[in-house]
Amino acid sequence: MADINRLKVVLVEKKRTSKWLASELKKDPATVSKWCTNTSQPDLQTLTRIAFLLGVEVRDLINKNEDIYESSETIQ
Repeated sequence: MADINRLKVVLVEKKRTSKWLASELKKDPATVSKWCTNTSQPDLQTLTRIAFLLGVEVRDLINKNEDIYESSETIQ
């Protein structure tokens, strides 16, 4: 699976942890961990809340389309 979100990178840039984010969102830390490893993705409402908490735009949390397509092409 391609890295769709940049959540892990943005957390590091903002000097925050996935544990902090899980606490703020009242989510299981394992769920946030899956988002950070791109095993699963948060829904749009949650992504919007994450952007607000981190002080970034939603688009800052998502990889560009060409990055996603390049990653998936190497898999095939």
